[in-house]
Amino acid sequence: MYLTIQEAADYLSLNEETVKSLILQKKIKALFDGDSYLINKDQFTTHFEQLEKYKQLYEEYMKEPIPEDPDVKDED
Repeated sequence: MYLTIQEAADYLSLNEETVKSLILQKKIKALFDGDSYLINKDQFTTHFEQLEKYKQLYEEYMKEPIPEDPDVKDED
């Protein structure tokens, strides 16, 4: 499925200028059909899957208790 710049901006929660900039920087792959860019929606699937994975890893990390510092019980 192909998206226009406006649709891609809405899908990614970005503004249109940012999407255009990312296309020109070749960070987003797009086809130019003569008057507008068409962006394949499937290229973002991996990005969102990795984002969810890292969110879960971060949540697990934040739930770990902080280990007790061995120097706290020092009797100096």
